[in-house]
Amino acid sequence: MDQQMREFRVTSCCFGKTVEEVERRRFVKLKRCVWNQQRGNYSYRYLESAVARVQQVHYLKIISRRLRAQLAIERRGLTATKKELKETQVALEASHKVIAGLTEIGLSMSKKIEKMKVKKHLVRSNHVECHQKFQARIHEAEDSMQAQHLLIEALVDEKDSLLQTIHGLQEANNAPAPFDGDWEEEPEEEPEEEEIEDIPLGEGEIDDE
Repeated sequence: MDQQMREFRVTSCCFGKTVEEVERRRFVKLKRCVWNQQRGNYSYRYLESAVARVQQVHYLKIISRRLRAQLAIERRGLTATKKELKETQVALEASHKVIAGLTEIGLSMSKKIEKMKVKKHLVRSNHVECHQKFQARIHEAEDSMQAQHLLIEALVDEKDSLLQTIHGLQEANNAPAPFDGDWEEEPEEEPEEEEIEDIPLGEGEIDDE
């Protein structure tokens, strides 16, 4: 009997084996104990301890199954969390790339805006300068036109005075007034050569008739 208990303890305390193998061996030992009890070679106390150990093994098996299931659930959750973390990291990298691209676009747009502002300022200054030049030219043209108008008025006045002088001289000489009707230039009278030829000349005497 002591040898059988020693064998039972050795088999129950074996290491490096799975729970199923230990349970199977203990069930075999339990059957043997029951068979030995039927034969009267094994005590009831050792049978109760064997049953308690078998129940404990069964309870541990249930606990191990629950723990394995919980561990599998946690592993699945951890895998899903890792997957979500990886997706989040990929999305974060993509967002960083997008932000970097938008930043570059913003910088280029700001540079373009600055260039456009400089061009606008130059165009405005050129426009102001051209406007000033045009205004100066317009003023110069107006001044020249005014001077020409004054010159024309002076010439007209001088013409009127000359006409009055000519009219006065013609009235003094009993000549027709100029500019009556259509003005026609009269041909200049040639010297009267015939009258000179008709004058009789004596010998060394001049007739003053």
